[in-house]
Amino acid sequence: MTSRDQERYSRQILFPGVAAAGQQRLLDARVVVVGCGALGSFQAGALARAGVGFLKIIDRDYVELSNLQRQWLFDQCDVEQGLPKSVAAARHLAAINSDINIDPVIADLEPGNVEELLGESGLILDGTDNFETRYLINDYAVSHGRPWVYGAAVGSYGISMAVVPGKTACLRCVYPDAPSGAQPTCETAGVLGSVTALIASLQVSEAIRILCGAEPSGKITTVDVWTGDIRQIAQPGPEPQCPACGLGQFPYLNSERRPPVSLCGRNAVQIHQRERPLDLRELAGRLAPLGVVRANEFALRFEIPPFLLTIFPDGRAIVKGTTDVGVARSLYARYIGG
Repeated sequence: MTSRDQERYSRQILFPGVAAAGQQRLLDARVVVVGCGALGSFQAGALARAGVGFLKIIDRDYVELSNLQRQWLFDQCDVEQGLPKSVAAARHLAAINSDINIDPVIADLEPGNVEELLGESGLILDGTDNFETRYLINDYAVSHGRPWVYGAAVGSYGISMAVVPGKTACLRCVYPDAPSGAQPTCETAGVLGSVTALIASLQVSEAIRILCGAEPSGKITTVDVWTGDIRQIAQPGPEPQCPACGLGQFPYLNSERRPPVSLCGRNAVQIHQRERPLDLRELAGRLAPLGVVRANEFALRFEIPPFLLTIFPDGRAIVKGTTDVGVARSLYARYIGG
């Protein structure tokens, strides 16, 4: 640890739970933040300030004006430039702490890239917005013995839980299957910035405990910032009949390909077409006569009311203005190709 590190993190080092040894472990740590929205952007900022030496930030999306109400790391310039969230986050984090390494990744975590993106992680933080991706993280973490921290928030309610394989219950111990039926989202139920910040803070606290060599809190925490209710229950140990922990079944790792999915909190569908990289400059030239086009090296945005297509170089697209997968596929085929 350098004298600069000792000065920067002096107040954290004074805390007995971290101390000099824990700070060195943070400086040596490699953490992956999956999703850089309300939870993930706060997590990334807090971990950068805490001195985590390497941060990989994975996000499929771009910064929008409606994000700024709760996504603390971004500003209006990011919206105006149409920046991907991971890229915008990396730029802000570099200004916060230039001594750490930041790797922004514009991608959607899926079975085909999970080993590449999570393979060097010492700990994984959940900033995602859907159970499918969380189950994928859980399958990977349990099968590789990696700790991760689950979190979710909508409306004024949130939940957090650390998962340490072999010591605590995993996500599928607690939720063997994803909730059925329609679930509230940020779009249908709204969300308060205070609850996302609180849940992300709890996740970061668990992450720092684990990275410093301490045991996780062993609690599942739920909060409602509107009613003021806070509840904690003891987290059980691994469940012998859990498909992941007990039986070693990891179906989310083995899925061949993810279908188009409606995005949580967004009137939008994501199309996965990773086998077809695109030349965005050439595509912009083709689409310009048909609608409003904005493009940079990271993404192309094509507006043809009532739809907005955001197209990425790897062939992936987000079709905003519909939750109908068939309509989204039709628009993709019409403007990008079948």
